[in-house]
Amino acid sequence: MDWMAWTTPTAIFFAVIASLLIVFTVLGIRYPETPRVGVLRIETTRGDRLFITLLGSAFINLAWLGLSGLPQWGALVVCLIYATAVFRWV
Repeated sequence: MDWMAWTTPTAIFFAVIASLLIVFTVLGIRYPETPRVGVLRIETTRGDRLFITLLGSAFINLAWLGLSGLPQWGALVVCLIYATAVFRWV
């Protein structure tokens, strides 16, 4: 694995994403759900809401890096609040 500079944070990031995908796959098989309509007025499932959360979190982190000189932990807190809101209302 010398072709990529794996740091501990990078490995944790990919491990968390892989774990989320596995957990959501198991949940989807074990507890199938019907799509629901939220504030976006589109039908979404757990997987759709996970994708929206990950995409939004990427933009939150990029904006945090570009517009703020504060530590990245603050963006993590904002992302957790955003994820809670997406899974609750979208």
